[in-house]
Parts: sequence; C-alpha cells; structure tokens
Amino acid sequence: MTHEGERTVLTFDAPLTIASVLEGMAIPPSTVLTIVGDQIVPHTSTITDDIEIELIIVSSGG
Repeated sequence: MTHEGERTVLTFDAPLTIASVLEGMAIPPSTVLTIVGDQIVPHTSTITDDIEIELIIVSSGG
C-alpha cells in the first residue's frame, strides 16, 4: 500500500505506457489520475525518458 508523499523509483529498458507502469505496480488505472509537471496526462501516454509522475487517488461514490 502506498502512502501520501511516498516515492517509488522505477527503471525500464524500453519505452512503455503509463498504464503499463500502473499495472506493474498493481494500481488499477481507473483509481488514479496521472500528473506530469502541471498537466494531467492520459494513461495511454508513452514514457520515453526520465520523468516524475504524481498519482492522485480518484474517489467516487454517492
């Protein structure tokens, strides 16, 4: 379980999508927004270089 402010560093040998990273971390993509810089980016975005991704938990309910 991740906690607020926790950082995880991952290294990959080839470009991959944010969705693939989330899947590898056992985080369902539908439960988080991904932020790069000040922009929300789609989970289909491909990571090709070193970046920092912030995950914001999305809660829903009624």
